Amino acid sequence: MPPSTVGKTVAIRIRRQDAPGKPRRWETFSVPHRANLNLVACLQWIAANPAQSDGKSTTPPAWEAECMEEVCGGCAMLVNGRARQACSAMVDSLADSDSPITLEPLSKFPVVRDLVVDRQRFFDDLRRVKAWVPIDGSYDLGAGPMVSAGAAQKRQAISGCIGCGCCLEACPQYTAGNKFVGAAVINQARLFNEHPVGAELKGQRLQTLMEEGGVQDCAKSGNCTEVCPKQIPLLESIAAVQRQATVHLVRKFFSA
Repeated sequence: MPPSTVGKTVAIRIRRQDAPGKPRRWETFSVPHRANLNLVACLQWIAANPAQSDGKSTTPPAWEAECMEEVCGGCAMLVNGRARQACSAMVDSLADSDSPITLEPLSKFPVVRDLVVDRQRFFDDLRRVKAWVPIDGSYDLGAGPMVSAGAAQKRQAISGCIGCGCCLEACPQYTAGNKFVGAAVINQARLFNEHPVGAELKGQRLQTLMEEGGVQDCAKSGNCTEVCPKQIPLLESIAAVQRQATVHLVRKFFSA
């Protein structure tokens, strides 16, 4: 450890909640500083040394993390009020000598415990729009359809969603009081609508997305694009699905 970091600590302030419906509280911890320290590493240290900065013992905080490579989306939380992945949040870019780094659970989902939230609504909405490629059984279906390099490259840009929910957290339209599916779900619908096999369910997806909570509920604030850790062009996807829905509606009208 470089001499300048010996004895240096980082203040981490965590919003705690023991279970759904339980009171919230704040606890602050002092974590030894080291080079290339991220927030998941800080949480791991706190879990192994569950004592607050004032020496008072507490329970290890709960959080979710798997990959440590900004791939699984599990460690999404509010870091200094902004939705992001804790594994890629580096302490040296966040630390402020005048205030601690603040960690809170995502606010758009029910809290399970501490920084762990229940994203079931998100998963239910993915199921609602049939965000998958349909296959007829588990037997050998033979070679898949050929896809041009241009089409593959286009879909590559929208295929990187890790299901973290940051875009939903940042969206002013996505609230507990409505059924809006949000940018991530609409983007997934676009991804599979433009897939040669996935397009088989395109009409059903679009019909669902024209119902309550669908694409018409988007106000295009752009917050989703700002916080997406994979830089997915979410506003572009929303506009694309809106165009698809319009074409679907016109075709349905004239075929009635």
